[in-house]
Amino acid sequence: MNDDPDYTYMQAALEEANKAAARDEVPIGAVLVHIESGEIVARNGNRTRELNDPSAHAEVLVIREMCAQTGAQRIPEYDLYVTLEPCTMCAAAISFARIRKLVYGAADAKGGGVDHGAQFYSQPTCHHKPQVVSGIAADICGDTLKNFFKAKRKG
Repeated sequence: MNDDPDYTYMQAALEEANKAAARDEVPIGAVLVHIESGEIVARNGNRTRELNDPSAHAEVLVIREMCAQTGAQRIPEYDLYVTLEPCTMCAAAISFARIRKLVYGAADAKGGGVDHGAQFYSQPTCHHKPQVVSGIAADICGDTLKNFFKAKRKG
């Protein structure tokens, strides 16, 4: 049993990833956590196919939900946990929302936009860089994706 809060929140994000897989979505999950209370205030998984919306990534969905709840475009009192390194679109949304900390599980050398690809937070046009923690439950997060695509290839 792991008592690390980052690991605990990542487990909740993995639950959302598994729900996404059950909906035949790419299994990526995200949770948004209030930094003062430690409460998970929004959770979701990818819904791009379900909503016919290429921007309906797990990260964007939880940010949209909390911004709607707070009536604000910036939510700096929240941390985001996501099972896969965010793409550049999601990295930008995280920055624009002023999320305090981003924690992700598996790295994404092919489509990531934080530590790979565009490395959005390293660009001079980036106005806000969240604290970034990577590799939390990386093996489990990565295996969730690998198993999903392996089943797709067989199926």
